[in-house]
Amino acid sequence: MTTARDLLIVSMDVTTADHSVQQGELSLALAGAELLDLADAFVLTLEGDRIVPAPTAPLDLADRQLTEAAAALSRQEPYESVEDWLWRRGRGLYAAHLAALEADGGVTPQHRHWLPLRTERKAVADSPDRRAAVERWASGEPVLAALALAARLRDEPVEDLAGRAGDTVVTVVTAVDDAVTELVAVRQRRAIENAAFDNIWRGQ
Repeated sequence: MTTARDLLIVSMDVTTADHSVQQGELSLALAGAELLDLADAFVLTLEGDRIVPAPTAPLDLADRQLTEAAAALSRQEPYESVEDWLWRRGRGLYAAHLAALEADGGVTPQHRHWLPLRTERKAVADSPDRRAAVERWASGEPVLAALALAARLRDEPVEDLAGRAGDTVVTVVTAVDDAVTELVAVRQRRAIENAAFDNIWRGQ
């Protein structure tokens, strides 16, 4: 299991009609989770906000998505910033991780008897991976909790994140939070602009 997969599973478990999660925010958080998984595997280190890959590329990692993430690291100095990585790697990352989870048999269709079949949503299948992710979430493990907070999956702050998880986690989570904040602002600005444009055509 990886932090990225745990985050995806948790996001699908906590998503409800009253608490929906945007794919863009989650994609950015998944890109951050990949960085932290790669750091744990000694595939990279951070120098300030720069991602410095290990001299030799790893031959095998925990899953396909993490192996792809390692291969996507920039090896050209002055190296990529965490922020740039989030935007580059995060594009469409939710869909890629969801497809990988489906391919591994980790997703089942969830039928809603009072809704048409075309509104059917996907749910996480009961599996050891799901149980491990739920246990990690319930325990309040700081890395997963901090990423979930940045992705707007939870509201409770993580106390003493630096002391409990280290500077690398703080750097990545802060970058994720900043990127998500920027994404939300852009989305809101576009919504306002579109509404104003519609009003012009309606003569309002």
